[in-house]
Amino acid sequence: MTDRPQYFRFHQGEKALPFATAEYEARLTGLRRIMADRDVAVAILTSMHNVAYYSGFLYCAFGRPYALVVTAHDCVTISAGIDGGQPSRRSFGDNLTYTDWERSNFWRAVRSLAGIGRVVGYEADHMSVAQSQALRHHLHPTGLIDLAPETMQQRMRKSEAERDLIRAGAAVADLGGEAIRDAIKPGAREIDVAMAGRDAMEMEIAKRFPEAEYRDTWVWFQSGINTDGAHNPVTARALEEGDILSLNTFPMISGYYTALERTLFLGSVDEASLKIWEANVAAHELGISLLKPGASCAEVTAEINAFFAERDLLQYRSFGYGHSFGVLSHNYGREAGLELREDIETILEPGMVISMEPMLTIPEGTPGAGGYREHDILFITEDGNENITGFPYGPQHNVVA
Repeated sequence: MTDRPQYFRFHQGEKALPFATAEYEARLTGLRRIMADRDVAVAILTSMHNVAYYSGFLYCAFGRPYALVVTAHDCVTISAGIDGGQPSRRSFGDNLTYTDWERSNFWRAVRSLAGIGRVVGYEADHMSVAQSQALRHHLHPTGLIDLAPETMQQRMRKSEAERDLIRAGAAVADLGGEAIRDAIKPGAREIDVAMAGRDAMEMEIAKRFPEAEYRDTWVWFQSGINTDGAHNPVTARALEEGDILSLNTFPMISGYYTALERTLFLGSVDEASLKIWEANVAAHELGISLLKPGASCAEVTAEINAFFAERDLLQYRSFGYGHSFGVLSHNYGREAGLELREDIETILEPGMVISMEPMLTIPEGTPGAGGYREHDILFITEDGNENITGFPYGPQHNVVA
């Protein structure tokens, strides 16, 4: 028992990846170009989104560290023994398993690939202080270079294969929205409606992608006061006539997140609420018209801000007007360089994928109280955009009798 390994290779079964070999080769070529430009000898990527983007493997940490080690010639995921052979099946390239029975075996496995005394690239926005200290202790790097900004820029520009997967995800989100709409009725609980949408989406994902892994598809369905936040959890509140409702479907396919969000009313909509809803829909349509190559995120934001300000509604805006899509989840990932906010100067380019999702939150006790939001996903094209969301929005479609 004294000779148990610190790390080893446990490979079994066939590879099952979301994309073809050429897709991962192209991504790694891009990463190695970044590394060469920064004089980085070895990249140690530790975030779920970058490990998944460059290797296909989406890890489940449960407090354990994971990584992807990339050199000029090698690409190796580092995974914990608890996962068995699954990481090797889900990883493009090689996989190395580290064991739990000696502290720091993770870093010993990394060192076996990365060597010591080299310039190391890492993700400063993900690595903790403790892990950063461990990196220095085990690898003695001659330099540390933050690769997070450049890798984010690479992820922001989607390949055709990524856009195909995102398009499929948007279609699944629409299907979930239909199941939710069908389940809405007085007396139904938020949780009942949410489960109808989630189940419909998971069945559709399994049908469309029989070799994928299934995790994290979810629904936020909110009613009444619970609509005041976009990420409010589902409750057991029973729906009542006249309620404002928020439909939010989030299918996850191999680490790729898509979304559909809609405002609805149950039975009828009062005059004050209708006025606010129509204003938010108009802002949504304005925003969609502005998403085209050459526009900056800040410029788009300023125009929508002006629209709301003219109607004395800007103070009710809840957050930015949209964000990038791709390897993204409520648990990981954020391409912060592609968000529709005042402080983001990124210029939109063909190949980017971005949402338009204005939200107004009117406080309780005020006429029209509640949270109003619409959400579509758009591909930036050579001459404008393509809206891949099909579920209808607005009062003509979403007052549920």
